[in-house]
Amino acid sequence: MSWGIELWDQFDNLEKHTQWGIDILEKYIKFVKERTEIELSYAKQLRNLAKKYQPKKNSKEEEEYRYTACKAFLSTLNEMNDYAGQHEVISENMTSHITVELARYVQELKQERKSYFHDGRKAQQHIEICWKQLESSKRRFERDCKEADRAQQYFEKMDADINVTKADVEKARQQAQVRHQMAEDSRADYSSILQKFNHEQHEYYHTHIPNIFQKIQEMEERRILRIGESMKTYAEVDRQVIPIIGKCLDEIVKAAESIDQKNDSQLVIEAYKSGFEPPGDIEFEDYTQPMKRTVSDNSLSNSRGEGKPELKFGGKSKGKLWPFIKKNKPPPPPPASALPTAVPNGPQSPKQQKEPLSHRFNEFMTSKPKIHCFRSLKRGLSLKLGAAPEDFSNLPPEQRRKKLQQKVDELNKEIQKEMDQRDAITKMKDVYLKNPQMGDPASLDHKLTEVSQNIDKLRLEAQKFEAWLAEVEGRLPARSDQARRQSGMYEAQNPTTVNNCAQDRESPDGSYTEEQSQESEVKVLATDFDDEFDDEEPLPAIGTCKALYTFEGQNEGTISVVEGETLYVIEEDKGDGWTRIRRNEEEGYVPTSYVEVYLDKNAKDS
Repeated sequence: MSWGIELWDQFDNLEKHTQWGIDILEKYIKFVKERTEIELSYAKQLRNLAKKYQPKKNSKEEEEYRYTACKAFLSTLNEMNDYAGQHEVISENMTSHITVELARYVQELKQERKSYFHDGRKAQQHIEICWKQLESSKRRFERDCKEADRAQQYFEKMDADINVTKADVEKARQQAQVRHQMAEDSRADYSSILQKFNHEQHEYYHTHIPNIFQKIQEMEERRILRIGESMKTYAEVDRQVIPIIGKCLDEIVKAAESIDQKNDSQLVIEAYKSGFEPPGDIEFEDYTQPMKRTVSDNSLSNSRGEGKPELKFGGKSKGKLWPFIKKNKPPPPPPASALPTAVPNGPQSPKQQKEPLSHRFNEFMTSKPKIHCFRSLKRGLSLKLGAAPEDFSNLPPEQRRKKLQQKVDELNKEIQKEMDQRDAITKMKDVYLKNPQMGDPASLDHKLTEVSQNIDKLRLEAQKFEAWLAEVEGRLPARSDQARRQSGMYEAQNPTTVNNCAQDRESPDGSYTEEQSQESEVKVLATDFDDEFDDEEPLPAIGTCKALYTFEGQNEGTISVVEGETLYVIEEDKGDGWTRIRRNEEEGYVPTSYVEVYLDKNAKDS
C-alpha cells in the first residue's frame, strides 16, 4: 500500500488531507493547553480553600486546634495543599511533555510538508513545460506539413500550366522542396520532443510523484503515531500522580482515624476547669421558732466560753471586732443571737424577744458599705478598664495555673535565647582577643553587658511568675503526690513562697475538714452598740488564723507575722491570694499560703 502508486493522481487531495492532519494536531495541543490551565486553576482554588480555613496565628482559632478533631481537619487542609500540588505537577508535566513538544513538532511538520509539496509542484511544473514543448513542436510540425502540401500542389499546378514560364515553374518547384524540408525537420523535432516528454512523463508518474507521495505518507503516519504517543503521555501524567494523590487521601483517612473523642473531652476539662470545689449543702434555716435568748453578760461569756478557748496575745487584748463597737463604753446586753456561737434553738429569755442575727446584719450591710480589700478593688478597676492583671488573678485557679505555666515557659525560652546570644558574643570576643586584626574586643563589651542585663531582668520576671505559680499550685485541691513533691522542691529553692492554703487543707485520712474552726474560735467580748460609728471602725473578725511561716510585710498594706503566731481574720481571700488579718490594733494583708485559716462558720454563713 503506497500513496505514490494508489494515489498518483490525487496531489491536491493529499495536500488538503495533510493540512487537516496538522489542524487536528494543533487542536489536540489546544485541548491539552486548556487542560493544564484548568489544572492550575483547580490547584489554585484548592490552595485558596485550604488557606481560607487555616487557623489564624495568635487567635482563638489557633487554640481550638489542640483537639484531635481540629488536628485532623488541619491535617486534611495540609493534605489538600499537597493534593493541589499534584494537580500543579500534572499541569507542568503536560505543558513540558505534550504542549511544548507537540508545538515544536508541528513547526517541523509544517516545514517538512512544505518541502514535499514544493518538490511535487516543481515536478508538476516540469512535466507541464515538457507537455507545452510537445504541443508546440506538434503544432509546428502540423503547420509545416500543411505548408509543404500546399507548396507541392502549387508546383504541380504551375508545371501543368503551359502559359507559365519555365522560371516560374522552377521557382515553384524549389519552394515546394523547401517546404518539404521544413516539414521533415519539424517532424524530426516533434519526434524527439515526444520521446523526451514520454520519458519525463514516465519518470514523473513512476518515480518523482511516488517518491514524494511516499515521503508525505511517511510524514502523515509519523504525525498519527506522534499524536497517539502524546495521548499515552497524557494518561501517564495523570497516572504518575495517582499514587501520591492516593497517599494524600490515605493521610486524610489516617487523620480521621486518629480522632480521639476521649482525649478531646479531657482537653475540654483542662481548658475550662476552674479548680474550685463544688458548693456544699445549704443548711436549713428554721423560721418557725423565734430566736430568743436571755440578755446578760454571764450568758454571753458562757455561750462563748463553753467550747472555745480564749485567745491571748503578747500585748493588750482588744475586743473591737464589730463596726458598731465603741471604746470605753459599758456594754449593754446585746442580743444573744448576735454572737457567732448562738444557735437558733438555744435557751431563750422569757421576757425579751430579739430579732434574728440576719435581720441585724442586713441592717448593718444596708446602712454601711462593706470595706473591700485594696487588691480586690485594684483588680476590679483593672478589669473594668480592660487590662488583665499581670498575675492572671482574674482567672479561676486551674486556668490561672496554666497561664502562669505558659508565661514561665515563654520566659525560660527567652532566657535561653539570651544566654545563647551571650555565649556567641563571648566566643566572638575570644576570637577577637586571639586575632585583633579581626575586630576590637572592647566593642563587644556594651552588647555583652546589655545581654546580661536582659538575662537578669528575665530571670527576675521568671522568678516572679514562678512564685505565683507555686502559690497557685499549693492552693489547687486534689493534686497528685508528684505535683506536691515538685512543689516541695520549689519551696526549698524559693522560701519566700509556700504552697499551702488553709482553704484546701486536708485531714490525716485525706478528707477535707473544718472541725478545727470550732476548736480555735475566738472569744468575742461584746460591747454596746451605738447608732453612730466612724468610717474607720474595723471590720468584725470572721475567724482566726495561725502563721505557718514568717512573713516580712515590707509593702504598703501588708503586715508582718511570725511563725506560730495566732491572729484574727477580718477578710478572707477574694481569689487574689491575700488574706486580711488583725493583730491588736494593727491590720494588714498576708499571703494566704502563709497562714492556716480557721473561719467562724456562723459568721461566714451570715
